[in-house]
Amino acid sequence: MAHDQVKPDTLNDVGVLKRREIEARIVKPLLERLGEEFGQERVQELASEVVVEVAQGQGAELAGHLGGNDLQTFADSMENWTKGGALELEIVEQSSDVFKFNVTRCRYAEMYRDLGMPELGAHLSCDRDGTMVEGFNPDIEFTRTQTIMKGAIHCDFVYRLPAGGGD
Repeated sequence: MAHDQVKPDTLNDVGVLKRREIEARIVKPLLERLGEEFGQERVQELASEVVVEVAQGQGAELAGHLGGNDLQTFADSMENWTKGGALELEIVEQSSDVFKFNVTRCRYAEMYRDLGMPELGAHLSCDRDGTMVEGFNPDIEFTRTQTIMKGAIHCDFVYRLPAGGGD
C-alpha cells in the first residue's frame, strides 16, 4: 500500500503520551539491532530523517483535520499533547501571531527517563516540535532554547507567525 493510501492516523485517540511510550518500546530495540547490523551512526541518521518526515506529515494532517492552519488553531490543538496531564503549560503570550509558553512539567521526559531512554525521547518527541509545525503551516517559525528532556527546569516554546505569514 502506497504511503498516500494509508488510512488516516487515529492513534492520538489513546493520548500522545501513551502513543510515545508504545513507539519507544518498539523503536529502541529495533534501532539498536539495526545499528549493530548496519552501523549506529547511519541508522540514527535515517531514523531522524524518518521522524522529521512523519512529523511534517502529521502536522499537515492535523491542519486538514482541524480545517485550518493559523496559529490560533494550532494553539487550540495543544489538548492533543496535554491530554491526561502529559504536559503542564504556563502560557506566556498568545495572540494571532505569537504563541509562547513554557512547559513546567513534562511527563514525556519522565516516561523516557523511567524507560531508560532519554536520548530516544529527545528524537521521538522533542525533535518533532519544530518539524511538525512545518507541516501544519510552513510560515510559522518555531524556537526553543531548552528542554526538560535535556535537563532544563522548563521548556520554552515560541511559535511565531511573521507579519504577512500564512496569507
